Amino acid sequence: MMPFQPFGPRSVEGRFDGGRVTSDAGALLLREVDRVIGLTRQAAGCFTDHRDPDRVSHPVPSLIRQRLFALACGYEDLNDHDALRYDPAMAIFAGEDPDVPLAGKSTLNRLEQGAAVGTCDSRYQRILPDQVALHRLLVTLYLQAHRRAPEEIILDLDATHDLIHGMQEGRHFHGYYGGYCYLPLFIFIGEYLLCALLRSSRVGAADGALGEVQRLVRQIRARWPKTRITLRADSGFCRDDLMTWCEANGHRFILGV
Repeated sequence: MMPFQPFGPRSVEGRFDGGRVTSDAGALLLREVDRVIGLTRQAAGCFTDHRDPDRVSHPVPSLIRQRLFALACGYEDLNDHDALRYDPAMAIFAGEDPDVPLAGKSTLNRLEQGAAVGTCDSRYQRILPDQVALHRLLVTLYLQAHRRAPEEIILDLDATHDLIHGMQEGRHFHGYYGGYCYLPLFIFIGEYLLCALLRSSRVGAADGALGEVQRLVRQIRARWPKTRITLRADSGFCRDDLMTWCEANGHRFILGV
């Protein structure tokens, strides 16, 4: 208790025993957006749960919502969930009973370990993702956001550095960025993210870009066969294989030289 100067005949005290409170209730807006676009529901459908159903307290959809909403609120570390699992707002995000604790960091770590390993090699890796389905999901969400096909879309390709500060697998020193980092590839259409490919920084900016562009175009063309597709990128993507493929398939490109 922290006493303050009285206000007339009334005493003024500051207390910190207000019960279970939250500072993230504003993110309820994210839950309403998620209800409309079905992001977490569709993402959960990309996972296969090999756990014993009789021993499961936190189903995959709840785990996905808990992790994604926490990331959106700025909680990147799994350790944060030691406290967040008791947060009533986070329970609402996850679709669970606010009076029951959510999954802890160990359960969420198993979810992410399964995504990293991709096999049921131990009891700690029982929730496995369909990587192909997850990659397709970003494009599916973009297509679902449009009632009609646009006349033209522009695929913006770019690579950026993601600094790392430990002994993570694939770490490599990049002279241009002056540190150890990853070099993920991103592909956008306007503000829509269609591709996020994690790579070591020992590769070039365009490494793997052709395969990702081909994958995106196939999925888009299946829905919008007449939409014109243009590629746009800086000089790091001025590569013969990418330009040759565009010319052979009738796609325009704007690349730095």
